Amino acid sequence: MSLWSRIANVLCGDRLSREIDEELQSHIQEAIEQGRDPVEVRKALGPLLRLREESRDVRLIIWLDSLRADAIFGWRQLMKNKVASAAAILSLALGIGACTGAFRLIDALLLRPLPVSQPQELYALARQGIDPEGRFETFDGWAYPDFQRMRAAAKGQAELIAISYSERTDVTYGSDQDMEKAYVQYVSGWMFSSFGLRPALGRLLTESDDHKPNAYPYAVLSYDYWRHRFGQDPKVIGRTFRMGNDLYEIVGVGPQRFTGTEAGTMIDIFVPTMMHPGVIRRDWTWMRTLARVSPGVPLEPLRARLDATSRAFEQERAKGFPGMSQQVIDAMLNQRLLLEPAAAGASGLQDDYRTSLAALGVLVALVLLIACANVTNLMTGQAASRAREMALRVSIGAGRRRLVQLVLVESAWLACLAAAFGGLFAWWSAPVVVGMINPPDNPARLFLPADWRVMAFGLALTVIVMLLFGLAPALRASAVQPVSALKGGQDPHARRRLMHALTAVQTAFCFMVLFVAGLFVATFQRLSNRPTGFSADRVLTLETVARRPQPQVYWDQVTQRLREFPGVESAALASTTLMGGWSWNNSISVNGAPPNGVLSYFMSVSPGWIETMKIPLIDGRDFRPRDTYPGAALVNQTFAKEYFKDEDPVGRSFDMVFDEGGSLHFEVVGLVGDVCYRDVREPILPQAYYPIHSLNTRNALEVKGQDQGTFIVRTSSSNPLALASVLRREVPRAWPEFRVSNIRTQLEIDQSHTVRERLLARLAFFFGVVALLLAGVGLYGVLDYSVLQRRREVAIRMALGAQAGDVARRVTADVFSMLLAGAMAGLALGFASARYVESLLYQVKPTDPTMLALPALTILAAALLAALPPVIRAVRIDPALMLRTD
Repeated sequence: MSLWSRIANVLCGDRLSREIDEELQSHIQEAIEQGRDPVEVRKALGPLLRLREESRDVRLIIWLDSLRADAIFGWRQLMKNKVASAAAILSLALGIGACTGAFRLIDALLLRPLPVSQPQELYALARQGIDPEGRFETFDGWAYPDFQRMRAAAKGQAELIAISYSERTDVTYGSDQDMEKAYVQYVSGWMFSSFGLRPALGRLLTESDDHKPNAYPYAVLSYDYWRHRFGQDPKVIGRTFRMGNDLYEIVGVGPQRFTGTEAGTMIDIFVPTMMHPGVIRRDWTWMRTLARVSPGVPLEPLRARLDATSRAFEQERAKGFPGMSQQVIDAMLNQRLLLEPAAAGASGLQDDYRTSLAALGVLVALVLLIACANVTNLMTGQAASRAREMALRVSIGAGRRRLVQLVLVESAWLACLAAAFGGLFAWWSAPVVVGMINPPDNPARLFLPADWRVMAFGLALTVIVMLLFGLAPALRASAVQPVSALKGGQDPHARRRLMHALTAVQTAFCFMVLFVAGLFVATFQRLSNRPTGFSADRVLTLETVARRPQPQVYWDQVTQRLREFPGVESAALASTTLMGGWSWNNSISVNGAPPNGVLSYFMSVSPGWIETMKIPLIDGRDFRPRDTYPGAALVNQTFAKEYFKDEDPVGRSFDMVFDEGGSLHFEVVGLVGDVCYRDVREPILPQAYYPIHSLNTRNALEVKGQDQGTFIVRTSSSNPLALASVLRREVPRAWPEFRVSNIRTQLEIDQSHTVRERLLARLAFFFGVVALLLAGVGLYGVLDYSVLQRRREVAIRMALGAQAGDVARRVTADVFSMLLAGAMAGLALGFASARYVESLLYQVKPTDPTMLALPALTILAAALLAALPPVIRAVRIDPALMLRTD
């Protein structure tokens, strides 16, 4: 009989039994028709039941049939205990779904290889050392001239590829009215061929497109951008678009799965690196460098060669910057080049969220372990009520392996159903979390396929979960002693010890989850409530561009037009926004002294800017319309403290010293309050503001025009976005050469700096609540089982005069001692884990008594609530009724 026929017989057991019975009856009937006595025929054949079983064993796969029978019995057991089964499935589904969702995020951002040939050969070049501000950091930005030298040095051993940081840039396919945003990346012309990629349409960039600055304005669209922007129109080849002042021609469409090397950002347009304005700048680090190392080339000698080449470049560069302080030079030269594996690409999102995703993975794993402990306790309690059933099975010949299989199959039902619901939760939750990673105006874009990697992880996790919560009850059930169990002599204390130990484990994990969640929530609260020094309420920022530099008078006219617009309280013009991601710094010299090595940060602003931003003017005056750059300056309190030793800075002067030599002279006309300049996490920096009107270097009497600026508008309405669309139209109406490129509220900009902390706080709080709920349900189950097993003992004690308090104390003493032990273990685990997430914290100390007391009190409150029903049930036991029943 074939294998498939035997498998089919397993699935159609009733039909097989009927066929066997019919065959046996036909043999008996045939013998009777031949004249034999019916009784003798049946005696000759032997017991029909034995014959049927032997015949079934020949016609099917025995182990598969036993598995089928156990699966049917296990399903009936689940249906018999619907409430308990549903609770177990729900708790496991939440844990499995959270773990699978976390894996999808970690895989998409950190693990999934790029869709290129031999991604394991890719390495990212970075530098590690102390920056000019004294912070230890790893930086992956490079100047293009430095890249060219390193590429020549690595020739024959590795191919270096320049890839810029992605830019969300304005592009125009038609008139200026049709301006739109696209993610653009400048890449080496040989990137596509080095990656082994083929075009979906047209051609890709080549090395010949990337050897002369600003000579080859060609562009390649990503397949995803071609699909959703152009509807896969093949006529896109040859079309042009304008980006800045350059007109680009589309020459091809990239392969379907390739969206760039920057995980978290799907690039729309690739252009040659030689089209970037910084290709000849030695002081502009605007690109990453990837190295495709040839097979068999040792990494350390290659790294040392690249390190020496880059160090020589920095030494030569430092000689060309006589104004650079020695501290900055030392920071440049004392860096070590690193070769970091980049099979999954390289991006800032990976650096920002590597530790966060690891912390999230640990939290969800702890929640899953709590759920597993919960279900283990549930199945242990059910095993106690099925002790007689197991004893009977052993008595009629069931082996230990068969009993283990029976319980594990029931566990498999729970795990598989939980995995199915957990898969749905993971499918929904992962994109939701991705949507929370970045601000709404610049969302993270991650490829989250449900492919074999995710399926394999889910399957492995399901098997592990099944073994975690099912193996111990299965082994305990298989070790039953028939005589003892049938007499009711099983030791209930053994099961209670296991359940109490699991309660301690649940408590430890729950305490750790709550402790870490408290750290994340406190970090988010303190960052969100940190004073920024200005008022972001009701402030709208309008980032405005022009194709060509426009005279300053037109910028002033539009500013005045906005001030007079209905619903606008005040308006001003600035080079950028506070905390907007852009910064400019330089060294400062006072009274001709050399720079002290402390960098100061600058911003150009119009008169009325400090009033619009609600920044206090402490001394002196604001800018006047006739103030120009260089000339007048406003400085903050930190600047005055750093350079004027807390003396009144108004009326004093300083020089802005450039690295390449030369300086600009400024006179302080006003002292303003400290504000957060770049990031809410960093300390207040020395800051100076200079007038938006900049003098032409060729004609000191002429004010230069500018091609971009940001209008800062404070509205009278509590919802500034209500005026966004109107003001977007008003700016080009006031001067047709202007286009509003982007509109954001200052509040959005501020909140963008706490996106990661907000995400961690929300997820940690959610999983903390889930962990607490699961631990509470588990504690309730253990106490309820304990009361059930000790009913007779409680009845005897109450008959002898025990009071309700004494009964409650005896019922809960063991469990609460395990609760205390678990909390102490959780505290130790929390302290151990705190140092791994220290980089994610802000002004929060794990040893803070509040951080320790909060999870302890929360667990205590949950434990008291969970213990209340079982304790009430225990003290309400009627001794006379219980003892008479027994």
